[in-house]
Amino acid sequence: MPHDTTSRTSPAGSVRDYIRTIPDFPHAGIQFRDVTTLFADPRGFRMAVDQMVHPYAGTRIDKVAGLEARGFIMGGAIAHQLAVGFVPIRKAGKLPGAVLSERYTLEYGEAEMQIHDDAIQPGERILLVDDLLATGGTAEAGIRLIERLGGEIAGCTFIIDLPDLGGRKRLEKLGMSVDALCAFEGE
Repeated sequence: MPHDTTSRTSPAGSVRDYIRTIPDFPHAGIQFRDVTTLFADPRGFRMAVDQMVHPYAGTRIDKVAGLEARGFIMGGAIAHQLAVGFVPIRKAGKLPGAVLSERYTLEYGEAEMQIHDDAIQPGERILLVDDLLATGGTAEAGIRLIERLGGEIAGCTFIIDLPDLGGRKRLEKLGMSVDALCAFEGE
């Protein structure tokens, strides 16, 4: 159901209520889960940040790593809330300086993620953040980059899980702890 702030008389009850679905984007048959409506609403945005931080309260987190691009938005806010540093994991060619690269497979081809080669020190505990967990390819590439630098994954947290696409299972097979605020069936 689309997010419509003009027709709502009281605040939404869950993060899911702030997420707009756009049918047939980017192509027919896809139900695009648009988190920009969540980001635009101060109550919804705050709710999402608080709920993503909560499972890690009392856990040692040294840095938050956000996956491009919407993972930067949530990751920066979560890092601020935890009073730790933020590390961007970007698409190839976007970071200046020396980087490590990790290629991964998408449904429609291959892609590559990169991280600065000095962004994480051995033994640092990293919370990996993104908006959406689908097949898990991007998150797995991020995990591999963090681990190549000697970082330890404290957990992986997402706003949305699309369980039908198997990303959670893929990350859990790698031994990762996975949290998501809500799930939507289908693609």
